[in-house]
Amino acid sequence: MDETWFAPVCAYCERADGSFWAEPVNALSNVAFLIAAGAVAWRERRGARPDPVILVLAGLVAVIGLGSFLFHTLAVRWSLLADVIPIAAFIHAYFFLAMRRFFAFGPGPALAATLLFAAFGFGLEPALDILLGPALAAATNGSIAYVPAILALVGVGAGLLVPQRGGRDPARYAAGTGLLAIAGLFALSLAFRTLDRSLCASLPLGTHFLWHILNAGVLSALLVTALRYRSRRG
Repeated sequence: MDETWFAPVCAYCERADGSFWAEPVNALSNVAFLIAAGAVAWRERRGARPDPVILVLAGLVAVIGLGSFLFHTLAVRWSLLADVIPIAAFIHAYFFLAMRRFFAFGPGPALAATLLFAAFGFGLEPALDILLGPALAAATNGSIAYVPAILALVGVGAGLLVPQRGGRDPARYAAGTGLLAIAGLFALSLAFRTLDRSLCASLPLGTHFLWHILNAGVLSALLVTALRYRSRRG
C-alpha cells in the first residue's frame, strides 16, 4: 500500500507528537456528535410521523464523530479522509433535503441544484488559490472549504423568509429564521477552527475542540429544523 496514506498529519495545536492520545481533548470532544445523533434519533422516534431521512442523517452525524475521532488519534492521511468525507456527505445530503423539503423541488431539480452547489463548493478554494495565492488557505487553516456551507445556509434561510402569494407561511418563516440562526452558530464554530493554529503559542490546547462541540450543535439543529418543518406542514 502507498506509504503516503500513512504519512503523519499534524494540523492542530494540541498534537505535540505522533502518539495515539496526543490530542485527547480534540479526540474525546467528538462524543458531542454521538450525543447529537442520539438526541435527534430520540426526537424523531417521539414524533407522530416517522421521518427515516432524518434518522439516516442522524446516523451520518454519528459517523462524522467516529471519523473525526480516528483522525485526531491516528493522525495519518487516510484517517483525514475518514474525517472529511462524512462531513462532505452530510453537507450535500442536507442541501438536497432542503431543496426537496423546504422548496418542494422535484428529485431532478433538487439533484441538479445539489450538483451545482457541489461544483461551487469544490471549485471555490482552487479558484481563490489562483486569484489570491495558496497563503489564504494556510492562513485560514483550511476553513475556506466550509464557506460554501455557510453561504448555502444563509441563502436557503433567506429564501424561506420571502413571502409567498398567500402571505407569510409560519412554517417556512420558522425554518428560515432557524437556518439563519444556525448559520451564525456555524460561523462561530468555524472561527474557532480557523483560530486554532494561530493561538498555539498562547493556548497550547488550541480551540479545535470547540469546533467539534459547536458543530455538533449545528448539525443537530439542522436536523431538528427539518423535522419540525415536516411536522408543521402536516
